[in-house]
Amino acid sequence: MRTEEDADCNEWVEAIHQASYSDLIIEREVLMQKYIHLVQIMETEKVAANQLRTQLEDQDTEIERLKAEIVVLNKTQERMLPCQSSQEEEDPDIKKIKKVQSFMRGWLCRRKWKIIVQDYISSPHAESMRKRNQIVFNMVEAETEYVLQLSILVNCFLRPLRMAASSKKPPISHDDVSSIFLNSETIMFLHEIFHQGLKARIANWPTLVLADLFDILLPMLNIYQEFVRNHQYSLQVLANCKQNRDFDKLLKQYEANASCEGRMLETFLTYPMFQIPRYIITLHELLAHTPHEHVERKSLEFAKSKLEELSKMMHDEVSDTENIRKNLAIERMIVEGCDILLDTSQTFVRQGETRFITVT
Repeated sequence: MRTEEDADCNEWVEAIHQASYSDLIIEREVLMQKYIHLVQIMETEKVAANQLRTQLEDQDTEIERLKAEIVVLNKTQERMLPCQSSQEEEDPDIKKIKKVQSFMRGWLCRRKWKIIVQDYISSPHAESMRKRNQIVFNMVEAETEYVLQLSILVNCFLRPLRMAASSKKPPISHDDVSSIFLNSETIMFLHEIFHQGLKARIANWPTLVLADLFDILLPMLNIYQEFVRNHQYSLQVLANCKQNRDFDKLLKQYEANASCEGRMLETFLTYPMFQIPRYIITLHELLAHTPHEHVERKSLEFAKSKLEELSKMMHDEVSDTENIRKNLAIERMIVEGCDILLDTSQTFVRQGETRFITVT
């Protein structure tokens, strides 16, 4: 670029200085200065970091050295202890005094512990707990015996008679088998589960928790109502079936089984009738030796009340059924019949040699 005059040249130079490219060059210089400054700071920090890392490594080395010195000192001290003890053992009087002190401390501790144990053993609480545990152990033994009786009833009588009823010449019908035994097999399964739960609780002795077992048992005890309600009828059906010689002969073979121990079928059918009252008596005795603040007391009281309600209900049903059957039996003995005796509101009182009495 050229101009004719110096003034024009100066104007061009001034215009170039004022252009944006010049500003960019200036900013570039400023940024370069900042970059150089930051690079210097980074290098300084790197040097400082290396120095700190070197110091940490030196400190780790020092720590390991001190640990090794501590181990050596501990071993040295352990080697010195036998020497000190040997020096002390050299004095026979000190040794005798230590033996006497050790004997007296042991004797005092044993005497104090013996007094504590004897006081607790003779306390009313311990006596009550012993009786409570004995009641539980007796309950387990009774439950074991009851399950055994139910298993004999089912395995030695019910199942063989079911098979006999399915033979070509059945000595008894399936309906009669169902009427005699009803739900005894279900009762056996229920008490096998309950018995297993009791044995599991005994395995955790001395911690005996029984309330949850009764919580499981209570809803299932309604099956006893049907059995108890049917009991007299089942004995009557059994008596009628015994009129059949083939059935009577077969039944005597079953009763001759060694596991029956000479007991008749009627005896085994009677066992479930007494189980609910037996539970009530057991719970009553258990509550008598259970403290009022015991965690199981409320649950056991609830189980006892429910069993008493069930027992009363079954007793009332049996009494009503027995009254109806006795009235019907009297009605059959009257030659011309008597419709008044068929009234279920009447109660049988007494049967004499020449007259029968029922009251409303």
